Amino acid sequence: MAKSETYLGTGRRKKSIARVRLTEGKGNITVNGKTLDEYFGTDILKVIVKQPFVVTNTEGKYDVICKVTGGGFTGQAGAIRHGISRALNEANEELRPALKANGFLTRDSRMKERKKYGLKKARKAPQFSKR
Repeated sequence: MAKSETYLGTGRRKKSIARVRLTEGKGNITVNGKTLDEYFGTDILKVIVKQPFVVTNTEGKYDVICKVTGGGFTGQAGAIRHGISRALNEANEELRPALKANGFLTRDSRMKERKKYGLKKARKAPQFSKR
C-alpha cells in the first residue's frame, strides 16, 4: 500500500497557532476534529481559510487536517490560512509567486499592545479634570 505524501505547515496570527497537515485528497478540511462548517460559524472565516486554494487553483486536490490553539476565531482562521499556504509552498514550489503576491506567506506581526501602568488600557487614560 503506497503512502500518500504529507506536507506540514505552521501558521500564526495574533495569539493563535495552527499546525496544518496537507495530504492529497478530495478537499476535506478538518479543524480540531470538526469539519470546517462545524468549527467556523460565519462564511467569511471559511472563505479566509480556503483562500490559498482559490488563489493557486488547487481546490479539491488536498485534504487538510488542522490543530489550532489560542486566540479567537478570526485569529485562528488567519493562522490556518498561513499554515495552509506554507504547506502548499512545501508541496509545490511553483505556487510560491501566487501565494507571495497575495501576502499569504508573510506572518502578520500585528499583536495586541500591552497595558501600561497609570492607564486603563494600552493607550486609554483615566478621565482628566482640571478642577
